[in-house]
Amino acid sequence: MAQAQRLPEFLASTPISDIFPGADRTGPAEGKPAVARAYAGDKPLGVVYLTTDVVNTRGYSSKPIDVLVGLADSGRIMGAKLVEHHEPIVLIGIPQSKVDHFIQGYVGLNFVESPPRHGAPPPVDIVSGATVTLMVIGDTITRSAIVVARAHGIDKAGALRQAAPAAATRVLDEEQTAVQTWQELLDSGAVKNLRLSPDDVNQAFLRSGRKDAAEHGEGGPDDTFIDLYAALVSAPAIGRSLLGDIGWQRLKDRLKPGQQAVLVAGNGLYSFKGSGYVRGGIFDRIEVIQDESAFRFRDRNHQRLADVSAAGAPALREVALFVVPEDATLDPVKSWRLQLMVQRVLSVSDKAFVTFDLPYELPKAYTRAVDPAPAAAQAVAQAAGAPVPADADAAPALWKQIWQGKVGQIAILTAALTVLVGIFFFQDQLTSRPLLHDRLRLAFLAFALFWIGWYGQAQLSIVNVLTFFSALRTDFRWDYFLMDPLVFILWCATAISMVFWNRGAFCGWLCPFGALQELTNRIAKRLGVRQLKIRHGVAQRLSTLKYVIFLLLFGFSLYDLAVAEQLAEVEPFKTAIILHFVRHWPFVLFAVALLVAGLFIERFFCRYLCPLGAALAIPARLRIFNWLKRYRDCGNPCQRCNIECPVQAIDPSGEINPNECIQCLHCQMLYHHQEKCPHLIQKRSKRERRPAPPPEPAVQEVVLHRMPNLTPANRPNHES
Repeated sequence: MAQAQRLPEFLASTPISDIFPGADRTGPAEGKPAVARAYAGDKPLGVVYLTTDVVNTRGYSSKPIDVLVGLADSGRIMGAKLVEHHEPIVLIGIPQSKVDHFIQGYVGLNFVESPPRHGAPPPVDIVSGATVTLMVIGDTITRSAIVVARAHGIDKAGALRQAAPAAATRVLDEEQTAVQTWQELLDSGAVKNLRLSPDDVNQAFLRSGRKDAAEHGEGGPDDTFIDLYAALVSAPAIGRSLLGDIGWQRLKDRLKPGQQAVLVAGNGLYSFKGSGYVRGGIFDRIEVIQDESAFRFRDRNHQRLADVSAAGAPALREVALFVVPEDATLDPVKSWRLQLMVQRVLSVSDKAFVTFDLPYELPKAYTRAVDPAPAAAQAVAQAAGAPVPADADAAPALWKQIWQGKVGQIAILTAALTVLVGIFFFQDQLTSRPLLHDRLRLAFLAFALFWIGWYGQAQLSIVNVLTFFSALRTDFRWDYFLMDPLVFILWCATAISMVFWNRGAFCGWLCPFGALQELTNRIAKRLGVRQLKIRHGVAQRLSTLKYVIFLLLFGFSLYDLAVAEQLAEVEPFKTAIILHFVRHWPFVLFAVALLVAGLFIERFFCRYLCPLGAALAIPARLRIFNWLKRYRDCGNPCQRCNIECPVQAIDPSGEINPNECIQCLHCQMLYHHQEKCPHLIQKRSKRERRPAPPPEPAVQEVVLHRMPNLTPANRPNHES
């Protein structure tokens, strides 16, 4: 069981009538999993339990979802209530009443008399917008009810079942390392395959009663909807065959004792990764289920692979290596199944889905039998805290493993940051060539949007700032911030750059949403969209809004970080960059509205509303260097830079406001432009009007011949 027994904690704060109608009291919590007997007077009615005391399933937040369930002695679910969760998908946009209505749909079901069929849709309709979260809740209620019923001997006949004799113990054969071909792995069952056609999926929707979803099928009769493969690559022979010697050795070094890894690959129209795979997100289309336990993989458990190393393997569009999360378990020698969810979006508010199972059981050829007694003794010793053998070295810290898996991305980002440093250090040479400056800036903005943002998912957010300050006040650990190498590197680069270039290095060059605003504004200008000019005084007052928003978010984070994270949705970054606009319509509408405003006022959100920009601007006055050059007559009388600054960061006096400057270097391009800078034009004009100096007179050399006996009296007088 994954959790400490917390049933008494929730029983004390929840009326028994809400969980078990007809009961007036409960007995003490006892047993494992813990249950409390429900009574009506002296008559026992059934038991009450907490789902997370029974099964280990976690939602989008990677935290438990606690549901109290009342189970009658017949196996019938008498009541259920959500008592605690930390799900952002539910917290934002889904009314609590809809979640409660979904849970109440399980009341009255009896999974002992009518066991759920694998692959069948849940008995209750899923609420649109919280698919994964509610699937987790429904799944935990279903499986926990079965476990508790078994633990109390409830079956169809109402008789107590006898425990089956212990089977012979088998473990992975670490000595079995022979490399096999792809076909040999398929034939032995080491690699399992699930192949679905579009018609297979349409028929599944029809069987589930969703004819409308079946009519929205994609692909033709000869197409492959998905060709899905799965294999347990923590088995040495399978791992070496599929990953190659180097890949297997890296995986072996990464796995902790007892930890398993699964390779999932696929071809076809449908992706098993799904849209939920975002930074900090979850692979919501696949789930591993073994007995009563289930888990999904998160991005930190995932490593993208280019291909499969086994000889004869087909070209696969998606290949992913997943390590089983540390808070979940997968017994390698017991059967399990990979469940694939197929979802169809019929409208903004209507979604339908069905599931398919890919069963997997490790062939005995990859295992060996061991004496059950020593194996049991070893398990007891480990549970009691006995020291592990010397050769079972601990795997590297998780953040180190993640960094090792993203070496290529780290190298690309480091190279890009090096280029940006070069742009700033050699800005005079760059801005003196206006066309080169414009093209290079355009290319860097495209890189920030497409690679850093939409591909790398490394959009910095005010949530990162709030989390950092919260960690300083509580339990600060670098491991948490090192989990995402691209985000960590960008934060370090941003912090360092503030000493040299205030917030402009990030806001002007590295922010994906800022790049999206500037690129769309460029397109708007090309199409002739008229730009709105805001008076300098008005713009200055509007820019204070972002500081107010930041201070409010910071204040709420001191009260409750979860509340501040919800309010941080004022940033459209998650919608526009992380989720690619695939989100509930109010969030999409808000993000699009900000982008539309940016078509008329360049970088509208950055200038007036961005709390992250405000947080980075506050220490702007602490910068040591000032790289932006100005002439003496900038601002008096010349106003060209003030008028042309894209974010109005230049005061009418000619001074540059470091809190608003994004270091786009446009003013420096004007500074060097012989045809646009009034100072340089005037200087050149004076130079062209100045008359040519007269030629230097020829120097005449006078030779005095020596005259003998010449006295002052008889010398010639040249003055006369």
